[in-house]
Amino acid sequence: MRRALGVMAGVLTTTTALAGAPMSVGSAGAAGGSHFTGAPITIAFISSTTGLAAPLFQEAPQGFLARVALQNAQGGVNGHKLVPLVINDQTSPSLDATGVQLAISRGAIGIVADSSLFFGGYKYAQQAGVPVTGSSLDGPEWGEQPNTNMFASDTGSVDPKYPANTAIGAFLKAHGGTTIGTYGIGISPSSIQSAIGTGISFTHAGGKVGVLDTSVPYGSVDFTAAALTARSKNVNAVFTGMGNNQNFALATAFKQAGVKLKAVVFPTGYEADVIHTPAWQELQGMYFSAEFRPTVLPDAGTRQLVGALQKYQHRSPANFPTYVVDEAWVGADLMIKGLQLAGRNPSRSAVIKAIRGIKSYNGNGLLPESINFSTIFGHNLPKQCAWYLQARKNGFVPLSTQPECGTYIAGTATAQS
Repeated sequence: MRRALGVMAGVLTTTTALAGAPMSVGSAGAAGGSHFTGAPITIAFISSTTGLAAPLFQEAPQGFLARVALQNAQGGVNGHKLVPLVINDQTSPSLDATGVQLAISRGAIGIVADSSLFFGGYKYAQQAGVPVTGSSLDGPEWGEQPNTNMFASDTGSVDPKYPANTAIGAFLKAHGGTTIGTYGIGISPSSIQSAIGTGISFTHAGGKVGVLDTSVPYGSVDFTAAALTARSKNVNAVFTGMGNNQNFALATAFKQAGVKLKAVVFPTGYEADVIHTPAWQELQGMYFSAEFRPTVLPDAGTRQLVGALQKYQHRSPANFPTYVVDEAWVGADLMIKGLQLAGRNPSRSAVIKAIRGIKSYNGNGLLPESINFSTIFGHNLPKQCAWYLQARKNGFVPLSTQPECGTYIAGTATAQS
């Protein structure tokens, strides 16, 4: 069970009505750095802290707020205090659009997106010339014209064709998989593409696809029929592009149905509180990929992140940051870098130009590969890399100190026409 986010330290939560629906909005004051010489600069953050996606995203604002607070404690950006505006899209594409419009109306210079539904609102940011940083998990708009205002702080950009990569297939095959079941959420383009791409990757590695299901309902946790189908197809390897609740429900259903699994990879779920849930017993031996450097392998970037979360969000180092907290942190970090480079009195267009000129960005070591934003738009990074950890009795154990990487498979595309 995830910890409820509630009212965070220094955050006043209010409710306002927009487009006929409630929109949860939070704002926060500066931490430290009391002397500022310039006008305040508002940065908006959009995520899904309630609704079906809340189990995955409800802690995401912590990463954003901690990074902003750290910057304000250091004097802000070129003398300007940063004012964070936290917006909850309630796991609704239409309310995500409303949230983007709200951010623009509040004068936000930029938006940090950490939502699987940002595809609902990105057009408004593009039309208003607002720079956007954050997670590219929601769709191809991060690499499609005319959205050159968007900067994926995790992957740099995306190839809208979504070619398959060798990495996941090679990993599952190397760990004993021969027949894969791969699953994606029907409403999410990126979830569908990850499921399809994993099947291609696994076939490329010498395995075969037993089940490819790209129509899983968002939020559904009934996988009884899926487990029986997987057993009939002799599935022994699994990859899912879903959130924790669905991933763990699928794992439980498979074990109850007697599906003999050799290798399972979840792209989310590397979280401290998972260890203390009933699902932990069912997850033993399964693998979790980490797109950001795990704190169990500390460096300057992880120490800075953990320290700021502890100081400004009262998050214990033992409660290491989740995937979405990492995403929110680097999204804010990249936006701040753009502001720093945009001059004493930055404009939205100046921030866009500044970020597009960044030729080497790795989130202070949190990312496995550096990003050249001057050339990346519309493309993937040459390598796709992740750290892998295994669930064992007392916690998550990294398989290596170095990330495992793969390359893109020529001639493949997983994007739906």
